[in-house]
Amino acid sequence: MNGILVVNKSKGVTSRDVVNSVCKILNTKKIGHTGTLDPIATGVLVLCIGKATKLVEILTNDDKEYIATVKLGILTDTLDMDGKILKEEKVYVTKEKLINALNSFVGTYEQEVPIYSAVKIDGKKLYEYARSGKKVNLPKRNIKIKNIELLELNYEEYKFKVSVSKGTYIRSLIKDINEKLGIIGSMSDLKRTRQGKFNINDSYDLEKIKNGDYKILSINDVLKDENCVIIDDKLFGFIKNGRILDNRYNKDIVTFVYNDDVVAIYKVYEKDKTKMKPFKMFI
Repeated sequence: MNGILVVNKSKGVTSRDVVNSVCKILNTKKIGHTGTLDPIATGVLVLCIGKATKLVEILTNDDKEYIATVKLGILTDTLDMDGKILKEEKVYVTKEKLINALNSFVGTYEQEVPIYSAVKIDGKKLYEYARSGKKVNLPKRNIKIKNIELLELNYEEYKFKVSVSKGTYIRSLIKDINEKLGIIGSMSDLKRTRQGKFNINDSYDLEKIKNGDYKILSINDVLKDENCVIIDDKLFGFIKNGRILDNRYNKDIVTFVYNDDVVAIYKVYEKDKTKMKPFKMFI
């Protein structure tokens, strides 16, 4: 079995729990996901099955869209409502100030990775440092906020929709937004509504998958719009043998199709931009 399955993850389970469950349902061990969701989070979790696991690296780089809800007046150690409360206070923010703060984050900025995350420092995960009470310098990453929109604001919480680049932590974004406003708050809910071309409206919860009510997208379905080039027998022979090709396509990455099947993905050769080398092979 090869292809992509878009799961609608429920709250309270890990991404690994979902993968394990689907492995049992589909009776296969070869499944990988393309972007971890915390237990508190729900929504789109893209699973790659069989040969499609070769797409994990590619799909992980896709932009993601979320709807996040923030509980005002509470700060926790994990930056979400599953954590230990560190501080509570009454806060008030106007709609105008909140919208201005949200909009100020559109673009690229340097974001600090939260201490409760699986990022490794010196071979040890950050959350292990946090649990043992050891201090560590938190790494920072350049991430990009593509779009952000306020959906709701009341005295207890606010909700916003955001489209972000790979590596963005929504909990950290919320912390930065609140700090800009001079208030405290923690994430109370997070739903991933889209990853790349995969939308939550086209996803399946585990119950539907157990009942056989799902569709697995083929590798062809997923890559059909990704700079596809239809090849002849001669070029197929070259590609099958992993041959380096001339970059006649003026693209950084090209998907080759033979007899209506995706057979390989090539990318530009860094040492010589006029050449392309195999990146992912499906033959």
